[in-house]
Amino acid sequence: MNKSHQLLQRLDDIGASLASTSKALALIGLGSVGAKLDWLDDYSDLDFFVVVKEGYKAEFIANLDWLSHARPIIFAFKNTPDGYKVLFDDDLYAEFAVFELHELEAATYTEGRIVWKDDIFDERWRTPKKQPAAWKPESREWLIGEIVTCLYVGLCRLRRGEQLSAWRFVQGHAFTLLLELIEFNRSDPTRDVFSKERRFEQRHPAWSAHLGRFLPGYDRVAESAQEMLAYLDENYAVHPDIKRVILDLCQAPAEQQA
Repeated sequence: MNKSHQLLQRLDDIGASLASTSKALALIGLGSVGAKLDWLDDYSDLDFFVVVKEGYKAEFIANLDWLSHARPIIFAFKNTPDGYKVLFDDDLYAEFAVFELHELEAATYTEGRIVWKDDIFDERWRTPKKQPAAWKPESREWLIGEIVTCLYVGLCRLRRGEQLSAWRFVQGHAFTLLLELIEFNRSDPTRDVFSKERRFEQRHPAWSAHLGRFLPGYDRVAESAQEMLAYLDENYAVHPDIKRVILDLCQAPAEQQA
C-alpha cells in the first residue's frame, strides 16, 4: 500500500474507532486528506478534527485510546489545549484537534471532508462558519516601503554586530513581505491561507532559481539585502534616498565586537 492510501485508510480506521465509542459525532479530514485530495502525496500527513458529544472533550484529550485503537502511537505531543501532534508506529504523522459541537462555531479551518459521522451530525459542518482569511496588504506601495525599511533596519543591526537580528529582518521580515509583493492581487486556489510559502515554487516555477539569491543564509545578510533591493529597483519604484542609504550600508564594514 502506498503512502497516500495508507493515510486515507488510517483516517477510515480512526473513524471506525470513534464510532465504537458512542461518544463522538464526526471525523473531519482537513488539507490534503480533506477537500483537497488532489494535493495528497507521499509527503503528506494527517490533519483532522474530531467532534465529540457535549461533555466528552476532556476525556478524549486526556486518553488517546480511541486513537491508538486504530494504530499504536509511539510519540504524542499535546501542542494546544485542543489537540496533539502524534507519530504512529508505522511512522505516519498526524495533527489533530478535538472539539465539542458548539466550539466549531468559532473554529477557523478550511473546508474539510467528512470521513465518518453520526447520523445526527450535520454534514454542513465540513465548511467552517468562520472562514479563514489571508492577510492582505493595503497596497504595493505599502509593501515596498515596509520591505526597504526592514532592509535598512536589518543592515543597521548587521553593522552594529547584531547579525542574528539582521538576518531575521532581511531574510525573514523583508523576504516574507517580498513574497506578498510577488503575489499581490493574484488569486490562486493553491495558495494556503495559513502559510504563503506553501507550494510557492509550484505557483511560480520561474522564481525557484531566484530564491537562493534572496536567501543565501546567516553569513550573507548584506548580499541578500542587495539582491532584494536590486529586484525592487528593477521592477518597482524605489525612492532614491532610501536606496542610497541601503547600498551604503551594504558596503560598510561591521563594527568589531568586544
